[in-house]
Amino acid sequence: MNPVWGHVAGVFIVLMMATFIGIWVWAWLPRHKQTFGRLSKLPMEDDDAPSDHKVPPTSPEDRT
Repeated sequence: MNPVWGHVAGVFIVLMMATFIGIWVWAWLPRHKQTFGRLSKLPMEDDDAPSDHKVPPTSPEDRT
């Protein structure tokens, strides 16, 4: 293997680690706590309006 590729791979790994740590720090900033708290409760909220989505019948007996 060419030694240059080893340096390229090393630089790439360092950049990816720095990106990961940067995103991790950004996500844990105190100013995001309220937004992420609100978004975490979103799946548990009930819809006010009934859904218009109907499940199609899966067997011929259900179609009648």
